[in-house]
Amino acid sequence: MDAAALNQRPMDDAAGCPSGLSPVTSAAVSSVDPTAFVQSDDGGGNALELLVQGARCAGCIRKIEGALLALPGVTDARLNLSTGRLRVAWTRGRVEPREITSTIARAGYDATAFDPGEGQKQIDAEGRRLLRALAVAAFASMNVMMFSVPVWTGDQDMGGSTRTMMHWWSAVIAVPAALYAGQPFFQSAVGALRRGRANMDVPISLAVILTLGMSLFETAAGRHHAYFDSVCMLLFLLLVGRYLDHRLREKARTAARDLLAMQATTSVRIGHDGDAAAVAAKSLVTGDVIALAVGERVPVDGVILDGVSDFDFAMLTGETLPVSVGVGDTVHAGAINLTKPIRLRVASPVESSLLAQLARLIEIGEQGRARFVRIADKAVALYVPVVHSLAAATFLVWAFGPQILRSLGVTGMPEIGLHDAVMNAVAVLIITCPCALGLAVPAVQVVATGRLFKRGVLVKSGDALERLAQIDTVVLDKTGTLTLGKPRLITTLEPHSLCAASALARCSRHPLSRALVEAAGPGKPAQSAQEFAGEGISGEVDGVPARLGRRSFAAPSADESQDGAAELWFTLGDAPPLRMCFVDELRPDAKSVIEAMQRRGLAIQVLSGDRSAAVADAARAAGVTAWIAESRPADKVAHLETLRAAGRKVLMVGDGLNDAAALAAAHASASPGCAVEVSQAAADIVFTGVRLAPLVDAIDTARAAHGRITENLAASAIYNVIAVPIAALGLVTPLIAAVAMAGSSLIVTLNALRLQGMRSWTS
Repeated sequence: MDAAALNQRPMDDAAGCPSGLSPVTSAAVSSVDPTAFVQSDDGGGNALELLVQGARCAGCIRKIEGALLALPGVTDARLNLSTGRLRVAWTRGRVEPREITSTIARAGYDATAFDPGEGQKQIDAEGRRLLRALAVAAFASMNVMMFSVPVWTGDQDMGGSTRTMMHWWSAVIAVPAALYAGQPFFQSAVGALRRGRANMDVPISLAVILTLGMSLFETAAGRHHAYFDSVCMLLFLLLVGRYLDHRLREKARTAARDLLAMQATTSVRIGHDGDAAAVAAKSLVTGDVIALAVGERVPVDGVILDGVSDFDFAMLTGETLPVSVGVGDTVHAGAINLTKPIRLRVASPVESSLLAQLARLIEIGEQGRARFVRIADKAVALYVPVVHSLAAATFLVWAFGPQILRSLGVTGMPEIGLHDAVMNAVAVLIITCPCALGLAVPAVQVVATGRLFKRGVLVKSGDALERLAQIDTVVLDKTGTLTLGKPRLITTLEPHSLCAASALARCSRHPLSRALVEAAGPGKPAQSAQEFAGEGISGEVDGVPARLGRRSFAAPSADESQDGAAELWFTLGDAPPLRMCFVDELRPDAKSVIEAMQRRGLAIQVLSGDRSAAVADAARAAGVTAWIAESRPADKVAHLETLRAAGRKVLMVGDGLNDAAALAAAHASASPGCAVEVSQAAADIVFTGVRLAPLVDAIDTARAAHGRITENLAASAIYNVIAVPIAALGLVTPLIAAVAMAGSSLIVTLNALRLQGMRSWTS
């Protein structure tokens, strides 16, 4: 059973909770019976939504979902990394809810009942925590330097007691600062070890703790070297990378929450006695009758009981032109009533509406995209075990190697103390500390996103550039993306006829009427105007009867057109009827951008919910041969899944509500700045202006950024190949190791800055 199809209502079996359960709060699952939050459907299935804490990468997703799917009866488990939302579905009676939460706990993760607001609070709290830690590390680094510089310079007049005092003052600042600033790494490392694995924060934590401990020991023993400055600087550099990465991830908002926020929250229900009462939309049930005023958004899927009205269905089709509907027609949640009050019979409750299904499609797409494994994650998977092994081997060789050799009869072996063995192991940890690795990706991302921002492109997620660099297919929506999304009059009319027709158009909210008014300029509205829903407007212009609208309404005797163009007909008295055609123009650089993408080896398709004739004309004008028309949101997602199954990596570009699910499901996605907020939230990048050129800039920059990241990781690897043997042989102190580590970070940063010198493809 598909978890997305589950009805959102309290379970009614023996183990269920009472009917009328209030919305889930953020009570900890460990202290509250999870059975109270189980949802059930009529097909014998249960579902549970949880907020999982501590999941940070694709590996976490695989571990949690894999453990849950191994439980008997569990049919689906999906974790959204952006929101922390985990949805588990299972066959009723096969598994108990507490087994699910216990399985998550055994995997090393905390879970609470899902609350979107609580998830956002956690994201905000993490950002504030990183910023505070960064500020503390910066403060400590600057102040410890005041006591370290005199020791570095090797002032001959400095006695041992003065040097020791300098070290102690450094310790007073560095120890509490490092313990505080290092908390993000310490907590992450402990969490990883509890889950039976080691991440990049484990060697970082070991390096910080061991270096602090050895520095305190060196200071207490009155020796020359302490490394408090190295610890503070190391944490500062690492926290810079961590905070930059967090800021990019924070921009990746979830579109599903924004889409559901568009759903009407109240409605006017008409009782059996005819009385009308305002009620919450979520309380509506199948069979209820509701009244829908002009300009109101439909709260649920329903069937029209009386009247005829124009509706804006852009959410489903992307088409800007309204659609006339009448008795017996179905309208879906999210559509807007434009011209006449009507009554609807509820066909399905809020949680089963098409708008809710679209939100679920978006979230499923986000979950799939969260499984993307970033380059840095792949590098860490190799880095961590190697570094741990090298540091451990260094300690063991220095601590026990001479004794073993002497026991084998080898003479002349020096006495090596435990102190020197630990110092050499610490030097290996520091010199190989993944500061450069931690900065390799964020440094490039920050430079690349800054470059694109200057060119009108906002990058919203940390891994968007990596995915964008991999695309081989571009799928574009038509209305508002390939085109400007604004009808324009293309028929040439005499000034008098244009002025007369616009007088009627001024009395309508129809998009073609507004385009006609824009073409005519200032003027006066018609007298005694009356609008007929789905047909047109009648009235008087300078005392002469006039009609504007459909051919069947304004000019029934005229020959029916066959070209499929968007049109209005106008009659003024006994004069011959006039046909006015409108076109949604391509963006000014659409054709050149399509050609530029094709030169880069990208396959181009147009995928639209608009009429076939309109899509064919737009695709032909832009130079695109592959196009699909009349696609609903689910059809668009299905098409992208077909391309994915064929091995294609797709960049989806769209602007409407009907594109939001496809944007979330694509390998990478983009949306124009004029798009609805839901589409912008679902997209990886948002570009401004009326041109498509920023898309090519984004692709070029993403590919160049991928090259810089690869170079940075290669430089880090080469640095470690050279530095590790030197540190393992005891030829460097932790201080020199820290300087070398900082140097590798500088190289990574300078290489990232090369992106600023890239030339735009249009220059």
